[in-house]
Amino acid sequence: MPDWSPLKDEDRIFKNLYGYHPWNLEAAKKRGAWNGTKDLVALGREKIVEIVKASGLRGRGGAGFPTGLKWSFMPQATPEKPSYLVVNADESEPGTCKDREIMRNDPHTFIEGCLLASVAMGAHNCYIYIRGEYRLEYKVMEGAIAEAYAAGLVGKNACGTGYDFDIAIHHGAGAYICGEETALLESLEGKKGQPRLKPPFPAMAGLYGCPTTVNNVESIAVTGEILRRGAEWFQGFGRENNSGTKLFCISGHVNKSCNVEEAMSIPLKELLERHCGGVRGGWDNLKAVIPGGSSVPLLPKDICDDVLMDFDALKEQKSGLGTAAVIVMDKSTDVIKAIARLSYFYKHESCGQCTPCREGTGWMWRVMDRLVRGEAEIEEIDSLIEVTKQIEGHTICALGDAAAWPIQGLVRHFRDEIEDRIKNRTRVAMSGAAAAE
Repeated sequence: MPDWSPLKDEDRIFKNLYGYHPWNLEAAKKRGAWNGTKDLVALGREKIVEIVKASGLRGRGGAGFPTGLKWSFMPQATPEKPSYLVVNADESEPGTCKDREIMRNDPHTFIEGCLLASVAMGAHNCYIYIRGEYRLEYKVMEGAIAEAYAAGLVGKNACGTGYDFDIAIHHGAGAYICGEETALLESLEGKKGQPRLKPPFPAMAGLYGCPTTVNNVESIAVTGEILRRGAEWFQGFGRENNSGTKLFCISGHVNKSCNVEEAMSIPLKELLERHCGGVRGGWDNLKAVIPGGSSVPLLPKDICDDVLMDFDALKEQKSGLGTAAVIVMDKSTDVIKAIARLSYFYKHESCGQCTPCREGTGWMWRVMDRLVRGEAEIEEIDSLIEVTKQIEGHTICALGDAAAWPIQGLVRHFRDEIEDRIKNRTRVAMSGAAAAE
C-alpha cells in the first residue's frame, strides 16, 4: 500500500463545507474566494487548459474523464454558434450529497470556478442545472449570483478583465435521468428529459446546437484553487493519474455519517475510521461497502480491508469511485434486499427510450424481488446475470449500466447467500408439505 497522509486544513479547497460561517460574498472573500481572479482570467484560454490538464483533475461527477482534456475539445466560438458551459448540479445519485454542500455553504467558490472554466473554453454564458428537490440550494445560489453581479465579478467586464460572462440557474423537475448530460441539455431546452444519441457530442452540438461542455459542480468549483496554487500542488495528493482532493459522502452503518474533503487514494478503512468513528460494531462487523454511489458494484469486507479510494484502485476491483458516495453495510444488512431496492429505483427512473433499459430494469427488479424472498430457482441467478449483460452497454446512456452493475456485484460476491436463501425456502416448503400429508 502506498504512503498516504491526511489532508491538512490549509490544503482544503472547500473551507466552509459544513456551513459554520456565512456563505455571502464578504465571508467568501475572507476564505480566499475571488482572490486575484482578474490575474487568473488574464492567463487566457490555452494557459488555463494547460494548467488544469497538468493538475491531473478528473471529472468528479462519476465518469472520471480528464477535465482539462474535455475543455480542450471545445472549438473556437463564432457569432453564429456561441459556446456554453453547463454545470450539472442535478445530484440525484442515491448516497450522494456533496454538491449540495458546495452550493449552499460555499457558492462563491463555485461561481468563481464557473467564470474561470468558461474562459478556458471560450464560453460567455453558463447555465447551472439544479436538482428539483434542492430548494434551499437554489435560493442560496440565486443570492450569491446576485452578489457577484452587483460586485462586478460577473456580467459585463467580469472582474474588470474585459471578458463578458453571464451566469444563470435553472431548476429541474426531479428526474434522475436528467443527471445524464444530454438529457440535461434536452430538459434545459424545455423538452422531455431523454438522452440524445452520440455522436454528435456536446462539444460539437450541445445546448441549442452550439458547442457545450457539461461538468459536475465539484469539478468546476476546484478550478480557482488549482490555478492559484498550481498544478504541482494539486498533483501532490493521491496516486499518479488519481490526483487531487475529493469530497467523500459517507452514510450507512458508521458511527458518524459525514461529508469530508480528503486526499485521493486514501485507504477506505482509514477514511471510515478517521472521519466516521469506524463501522458500527467494529470493523469486523462490516459486511459490504458501495464505494461510489448506488450505480457501482459493492465490495465485500475482505476487499475493503486494503482497497484505496481512487479511480484506478476501485476499477481493478471491478467497482468504481463514481461520485465517491460511500454506503456502508454491516452484518445486520439484508444485502439482497438492499440491491433489490436499488433495482426498483432504476426501474422507476428509466426514461423508457431504450428497449433493453425499459423492459430489462423491470424484469431485473421482479426477479430480485423474488430472490429477496427466496421464491426463485437457483438457475435464475445465471439468467439474471445474462440479462444484465444484455442491458449493459446496449443503451443510449449509462442508466442501463447503472441498473446492471449493482446486481452483478451482488452475485459476484454474495452468490452463496442468494443460493442459501433459495435452498432454505425450498427446504421449509418441502417440510411443510410433508407435515400436511
